Amino acid sequence: MNVTAIKQQVKRAGRYSIFVDGKYSFSLSADALLDSKVVIGLEVDEKAIREFKQLSDDDKLYNNVLGYLAIRPRSHWEIESYLLRKKASPPLSVSILNKLSNNDLINDQKFAQAFVNDRRLLKPTSRRKLNLELRQKRVSTEVIDLVLAGDEVPDSDVLRELITRKRRQTKYQDDLKLMQYLARQGFNYGDIKDALGSTDVD
Repeated sequence: MNVTAIKQQVKRAGRYSIFVDGKYSFSLSADALLDSKVVIGLEVDEKAIREFKQLSDDDKLYNNVLGYLAIRPRSHWEIESYLLRKKASPPLSVSILNKLSNNDLINDQKFAQAFVNDRRLLKPTSRRKLNLELRQKRVSTEVIDLVLAGDEVPDSDVLRELITRKRRQTKYQDDLKLMQYLARQGFNYGDIKDALGSTDVD
């Protein structure tokens, strides 16, 4: 048996269909195709085809992970969990995680920094809650402490901004409801009461 054609796929740019003895056999991304050294005229047997088909499946999973990462940054644990859900074998998971780490596509410190920046911009919350949310993403304590140490936004400023913003909504004209909301954001009641008092004066 021989590889008789290698054709770029129309619907999936960057992916190539490999034909053996005139029939479609498997597909590979451009990078995997180069690494595999598959060329037209290559002689293959059943064992080689099985190995190439496994490579194709592994390659598709890797590209699916890249798509998952393209949606938003992910922690190392989130990618690990994704691979587990996709039933990747342990060796393949390790291989993919190592490849992503080596290419700096997963980096928990950069992830945590981006996470904090986004939360500050889109949905302000307390340092306490940021810490909790990053822990839920299984980011290490050392990384969380490092990133939050570099965050110069004091909780008092965030609290006052939230109060001002939420006061514009009818349901948060009620102090009790507003306090409950702020408590869910990780602020303690003493700070909330002080901030409510000072903001009302303003």
